[in-house]
Parts: sequence; C-alpha cells; structure tokens
Amino acid sequence: MEGSEGKQVESSKGRNWDEAFNLYANVIANENDSIRIQATIKLAKMSRCAPENVLALTVPILLELLESSNKSVLEASAYCLKCIASQGEGRLANLIGQSGGIPILLRLLPNSEEGLQRSLLKCVRNIITFCVPNRMILVNNGGMEIVIAMLNSCSDGSKLILLEILSALSLIREVRKFLWNSRSVHHLVEAARYGSLISRTRAAHAIGFLGSIKKARRTLVDAGAVIALMNLLKDGDSSMKLVAGNSLGVISSHVDHIRPVAQVGVIPLYAELLGGSDPIGKEIAEDVFCILAVNEENAVTIIEHLVRILRGDNTEAKAAAADVIWDLSSYNYSLPILQNSGVIPILVELLKDENMDVTEKVAGAIAQLSQNKADRAVLADCGAIPILIDMLRDESDELRDNAAEALVNFSMDPLLRDHISCVLDNPLFQNMRDRVIQMRASDEHMDASLRQISTEQLTWDPGLV
Repeated sequence: MEGSEGKQVESSKGRNWDEAFNLYANVIANENDSIRIQATIKLAKMSRCAPENVLALTVPILLELLESSNKSVLEASAYCLKCIASQGEGRLANLIGQSGGIPILLRLLPNSEEGLQRSLLKCVRNIITFCVPNRMILVNNGGMEIVIAMLNSCSDGSKLILLEILSALSLIREVRKFLWNSRSVHHLVEAARYGSLISRTRAAHAIGFLGSIKKARRTLVDAGAVIALMNLLKDGDSSMKLVAGNSLGVISSHVDHIRPVAQVGVIPLYAELLGGSDPIGKEIAEDVFCILAVNEENAVTIIEHLVRILRGDNTEAKAAAADVIWDLSSYNYSLPILQNSGVIPILVELLKDENMDVTEKVAGAIAQLSQNKADRAVLADCGAIPILIDMLRDESDELRDNAAEALVNFSMDPLLRDHISCVLDNPLFQNMRDRVIQMRASDEHMDASLRQISTEQLTWDPGLV
C-alpha cells in the first residue's frame, strides 16, 4: 500500500489495540468536545486496520455520542459509524442496527442541517447496504416515510445518498408497495438513473419486480424507466445488464409500450446480449425479442440482427438466434418478414453445421416454417429435403423429430410429396405424421369452439406476451 493509508496499516501492526481502545474511552469520558471530535475522527481513519472486536467495543460509545447537543460531535460520530459499518463483512453494520443505532439516526435526520444531514445519511446508507436485516429495521421505524419526505424537498447535495438508500430498501416488497401507494415510483426510477452502478442495479431489479404488476408498467414507463434501464443495459457489467435487460423486458410486456421501447434503441443491445456468453442473457434476449416483434417494424429490425448473427462465427449465438427464428415463425404476422429477410437459405445451410445445438434449433425452425406453403417451396428449392431425410438416421431424438415433422409437412404438399417418397414407409415418419394429424385436428376443434365466442368478449392481455 502507498501513502498515508499504507503507513497507518504498517504502524498498526505493533499497536496495542486494547490499550488504544481504553485511551479512546477515557478521552470520550473527558467531556471535552474538541478532544472527543479529534479522537473520533482518528478512530474513523484507523477503522480499516483496527481489529473487528475492538471496533465492536466502540459502537456503544459512538451511539451515545449521537445524543450530544454539539453538532460537530454528532457529525464526527456519524462519520465514524459510517466507516465502521463498512468493515467486518456486515457484522459490524448488524451490530449497529441491533444496538438501536437506526432509530437514533432517523430521529436526528429531519431537523439536521446540510453538513450533518449528509453525514447521517451516509451512515444510514452504509448500515443498510452492508447488512440486509437493517433495511427492515429502518422501514419498521418509519424510515421509508422520512426518506420519501426528504427526497421531495432535499437539496441536490443529499439527494444522491437518499436515492442509494431508496434503492437498497426497494428490494423489500413492503417498500415497493409503499412506493406504489404513495405515488412515489418516480423516485425509484430516478434511483435507477443516478448513483453507483450497484445502487442503480438494485433499483433496476426493484423496477422489474414492480413491473410484474400490470397497472404499474404504465407509471414506470411514464416516469422514464425505459431510458434508465436502457442506459444500464448499455453501460453496466455483465450481471447488471442481465438485471436491466430482464426488468426492461417486464415493463415492455404491454401492447402500448412495445413500439416506444424499441424506438429508444434497445434492439441492438438485446442482440448484443443474445450474442454474449451468458446463457441467462440469451434467454432474456429471446423472450424480449418475441415481445417486441409483435410490432412489424420491430420484427424487421430484430430479424436483421438475427440474420447477422446466423452468418457469424459464434456457435452459441447462432443456436440462440435460430431459437428466436423458431419462435417467430410460429406467428403469422412474422412469416412475410421472414420470407423477405433471406434467412431461409441460411437456415438450410446451417442444417449441416457441426454443432448439435445449432442443427437441432435450426431443424425446429425449419419444421415450423414448413407449415407455410410459400416457405415450403423456398426450403425445397434451397435443398432442405435431402438433408432432412438424412437426419432421420441421426442419434439425436430431437433432431430426428424435428426433421420428421418438417418432412410430414412436405408430404402434405401435392407439389412436393414425390420428393419424399423414399421415407413414407419410415416408422419414425409415420409416427410423426399420426401425431401431426392428431394435433391439427385438436387445433381445428379449438378454433371452432373459439368462433362461438363473440370477438367483443375477447380482450388481449398484454401481460401474457
């Protein structure tokens, strides 16, 4: 270590800490405020190298100092407690909370002046950041009401600290309920925009939880949550991107939000997530793409990114992109876009890929596409049928099933039936044909039942997207 901090650690090696504590206790008992302040500030500076058991002994003394009428003594004590709370892997923060420190700090906060207020807030922030149980203690002592009241009226100097406190508290369900009922959701969105990345990520996580309430999505979007989450998705590290990407997907699940969410530029960010190394990130991107692609303009852009990925060298990304194509090809609105994208020849070529995950996902997409007459013709022209016939002998059950399903669809086309005459007696093909016929009969029965219901009675629930 370098500088004064390094010298402190070096000089602390031979220090008698029991003697140092006794000296500090005697100084505090002296009742000379000037000496108390100097000793407490020195203790704060030494907290990084002092033994945990010695720091624990100072907590009751520091909490007693918070009862002082001297503003400078209060500020020094709060500053020292803040420093101690960050040590001991949360144990010292827990000790402060269990020793009654939180109600004392909350009592001092509302009427404190700016300098003292900042010290008190930083102390509160560290106590609840490093010890999760302290968050509930703060809430149970009316801390949430105090934080919101201060956010509504505080100066810029304290606001950032308050937002970081709010982000830590917002992971508690009762706090999110309070924010919703008190119409204070905009503060949570602000917490996702400002502060440390860790604090912003906590707020983003809470936005995702709150967004699971359908009524809350409109409020979150109106409060600017889309931009806040998009910035985290762009600037955060890998874990932060997952949280932001998932939360943004949650609040996008509303028919009115699909287009505006895409318009701010999130599609390339989700494409990046799809092409990343994290499996969870790929799943999030796949789900969000299927939501955003409900809008035709979005679908065009999404499929362009998928085509680019399929042409690339990233095997895992290609499998994920093929999986999205598989999903999108089951929606009638996306079929014309897929046909015009040039993706079908790429998919047929990828049937020869050496990676099993890629070929299985591609074969699934082709099986889905082959239900459409126009797509069947393009697939046949690109040479898909001979490759699919060869796949009936593959070791992978999923690959064989996907290939068989596609061939069944080809067999139902009078113009293409002759191309697969060699597999009509194949037991796997016959079993798949029986399954497909049975599923389609079931679908037709369901369609007939639905037609008996008035269309006015059918309302699309965007939460199911």
